[in-house]
Amino acid sequence: MDTPTSEVAATSARIRDMRRLLMTYRFGLDELMTKIVVLRDEFREIRDYNPIEHIGSRVKSIESIIGKAQRKGIPLTPDGLREGMFDIAGIRITCGFVSDITRVRDLLVGQSDLTLVEERDYITHGKPNGYKSLHLIFQVPVFLSDRVENVTVEVQIRTIAMDFWASLEHKIHYKYGHDVPKHLITELRLASDVASQLDRSMERIHDEVLEYTRLQQASGVDPYDEAFPIPTMALEALREMTDVQREGGAGEQ
Repeated sequence: MDTPTSEVAATSARIRDMRRLLMTYRFGLDELMTKIVVLRDEFREIRDYNPIEHIGSRVKSIESIIGKAQRKGIPLTPDGLREGMFDIAGIRITCGFVSDITRVRDLLVGQSDLTLVEERDYITHGKPNGYKSLHLIFQVPVFLSDRVENVTVEVQIRTIAMDFWASLEHKIHYKYGHDVPKHLITELRLASDVASQLDRSMERIHDEVLEYTRLQQASGVDPYDEAFPIPTMALEALREMTDVQREGGAGEQ
């Protein structure tokens, strides 16, 4: 039996609306990504330390959106998705240390044109399965030709150790579905504790190195000068070149 023309037209309209919706989310994602890249590049070029190790982003596929909407009972309309699904566009930031997460979070929240809609701290209060990360949901203005549309973008910030654990956990659940063996669930929780201990140890080492560097700089000694001293012969050659240049300049006058 042929599908009625009206039903085909309605389906085409829904697909068109979905594509337009995803377009605005992609624009919002690009806006926020630009802000994060600017911060990263500024730290690389100007500051002595960069808290942002890696940045990744994605916009959910139509199939993924439909699947989640059906599971959560979210209406498959533009308004329904805007109000009920906040992770259509997502960014993941990986940092070296837990303190970097707070630093990046504060820099983003301080952006005047971003509105923090929701914050979930799974680092202080980890999930029962061992998952740890900071989730921020921002409202980002997208300036279109005929209007300004606000879209939500989820930002996940975590350490390298947290990201490695989350990646492994995702692979295990993708492989086993809802039938993950109990011993793997237990080992994942233990691995999360080990990852947290690693983060704390690395943070202590990092803080000690920073304190040593500050003390060296305060005393007028550059630790790099001590670690990589200029050879005496090279210094003598530089002095001789300087003397020759001075004598030549005096003769020309």
